[in-house]
Amino acid sequence: MSEQMSWMRTAAEAVWRMRRDIVSDGYDEALHRLATNVPMTIHEYPTGTECFTWIVPEKWTCRQARLETLDGKMVFSDRENPLHVMSYSLSFSGEVTREVLFNHLHTHKKIPEAVPFIFKYYERDWGLCCSQILKNTLADEKYRVIIESEFSAGTLKVGEVLVQGQSDECYVFCAHLCHPHQFNDDLAGVLCGLETMRQLAQGPPPRFSYRLLILPETIGSAAWLSHNESLIPSFRGGLFLEMLATSHAHAFQSSFSGDSDMDQACRQVLAERDPDHWEGGFLKVVLNDERMFNGPGVRVPMASLSRILPRDQFFSPYREYHSDEDSPKAGSFSNLEASCDLVMAVVNALERNLVPIPLFKGEIFCSRYKGIEYKRMAPLVFSVPYLMDGNRTVLEIADESGQPLTVVLGFLDVLVSEGLARWSD
Repeated sequence: MSEQMSWMRTAAEAVWRMRRDIVSDGYDEALHRLATNVPMTIHEYPTGTECFTWIVPEKWTCRQARLETLDGKMVFSDRENPLHVMSYSLSFSGEVTREVLFNHLHTHKKIPEAVPFIFKYYERDWGLCCSQILKNTLADEKYRVIIESEFSAGTLKVGEVLVQGQSDECYVFCAHLCHPHQFNDDLAGVLCGLETMRQLAQGPPPRFSYRLLILPETIGSAAWLSHNESLIPSFRGGLFLEMLATSHAHAFQSSFSGDSDMDQACRQVLAERDPDHWEGGFLKVVLNDERMFNGPGVRVPMASLSRILPRDQFFSPYREYHSDEDSPKAGSFSNLEASCDLVMAVVNALERNLVPIPLFKGEIFCSRYKGIEYKRMAPLVFSVPYLMDGNRTVLEIADESGQPLTVVLGFLDVLVSEGLARWSD
């Protein structure tokens, strides 16, 4: 097992079961544990803070939640599975009819044996959750419900990891930590982001700066962006990382503009590293915090990378989605490791996305230069030089020439070594 995969397994096992509701002790504990892997700044936004049009909700604490028969027999409890209670459920204690219970008892729509993840952050209701199989066995006329929960003032927390580059111009990675008792959604994305920052911190300072934000979904992005508006102009683009340990091929969702450096780099790297990947336009694959970054007044071109099924598939985005079956055992750490490697390849593409300046005129006389192997490089000789106008970047040249990015970079490196070109920012 690689060192990369080993630390991610250890971190996943330590964190995935925690009750990581958006403002909660469990979320805070998980974030602080993950912060031991990299230098991290933790920002706090108190309950009631306005974040653009959003408002930070109260902290939610669940003391206990269970369903009993009237003779005191336990049917299920959150002690055995925290998903048995709806996230942000109101307190409730009393006897209810089976009809009333069923109006508040949620099941998974696709997996009869799974307990679903249900949340109502901005509504006020009580709720329990169980498998459809268990629900089908509930035949008593009445049951006893006990939910002891508390709403209080708290602080929403966002973890920020920064690798400072030679330039303050920055690319931002983002992942959410707020789904309790689940792994792929989106602890897997958090781990991929952390591994990316670990690798960046080990090398020489990169050309650009790179920032990772670990946050509660949607409200976390609104909180951080609304309190760091001065940094927004320095963001060249971003990538949301999500559900990267499933068994599926990568899915790429473009940014709102669709033509940013990040969009181009992801497309080029995916074409070479995952030929089975699929792509959709903005908001056409999976919806997450990229909405906030691409939104009006922000307009950071954030794309999204995941491993999910298309929307027309029955188990889209993946079978265990929003259920207690979404555990590390249902994930693939080798796929997660491959996704980490892919993200680092995207970073390398961004780092090398320079403008090649031609130092030749007309067509190159290939036989004069030892480094240019005409038979092997003919497709490049008759495409790449004609796109070298002193304005096009490497990614633009690779895209327009139809040649793989790594091949184009190799050819341009040869031209530079032969004195036929130079690099410019």
